[in-house]
Order: sequence, then C-alpha cells, then structure tokens
Amino acid sequence: MNKQVLINKPSKAFRMASVAMLVAGVAAFLIGLANATMQLNEKGYYLAVLLFGLFSFVSLQKTIRDKMEGQTISKPYFMMCWAAAGSAIALLTVGLVNAELLLSEKGFYAMAFLLSGFAAITVQKNVRDVMALGASDEKLQEEVDINLQ
Repeated sequence: MNKQVLINKPSKAFRMASVAMLVAGVAAFLIGLANATMQLNEKGYYLAVLLFGLFSFVSLQKTIRDKMEGQTISKPYFMMCWAAAGSAIALLTVGLVNAELLLSEKGFYAMAFLLSGFAAITVQKNVRDVMALGASDEKLQEEVDINLQ
C-alpha cells in the first residue's frame, strides 16, 4: 500500500542554511572540545556521543520518512532507531551532568549538540525531498516522452 505524500521542493536558501547550521553546530562542538581542559578520554566520549547522535538522528528521520511513504520498516529496526536517538541524548545529558565543567560550558555543549542534531535531520530531509522530486520529474518526463511518441 503506497501512500501519496505531498513534497514541496525546499528552496536553495533553506538547503544552504541547513548545511551551514550543521557545519556551525559540529564545528562549534569540535572547537569547544579542542579548547577544553578535560582529559583526552573525556573528549573522546563527547566526540563519540556527537557522532552517534548525528547518525541516529539521520537514521531515525529516514526510517520515519520511509514509513510515511508506505515502505515496509521492521518494528525492531524502527524501535532501535528511537532507542539510539534517545540514548545519544541520554549519554550527553549524563556526561554533562557529571562533568566538572562550568554551567555555561555544559549549556554550550548541549546547545551545539542540539543544533547539530536538528540540522542533520533537516539536511537529510532536504536531500530526501530533492531526490524524491528528481525521481518524480524523471517519471513525469518519461510519461511526457511516451505520450509524444
């Protein structure tokens, strides 16, 4: 059962702003880590949490989009995507609550993480929208070519 989903092409400005925010969020997080006085293993923990979070957010967005478009998604994978995204947020929260950082530093890492995560989801959605519209345009062009022959 294929569902029809109305897709509007995101503007070039929105796509560029989404990528810019992803770069800004990740860069801010990484620059903060590079300048932090914490031990290398702590820096590694926060880097791993950022990478895990970004991957899990993109995977969750893709899974939700697939489901909306009527594609079959296994329930275990769907639940695993939600669990991974929640775990990434929980790991960052636990790490920051227990870290010996100033409250402003904790807020900085939390906000950079959230900005990066939201931007990764938005970039994934934009890529998916453009791909879907490209496929629709190709299909429409094939139909027009067939009708002209």
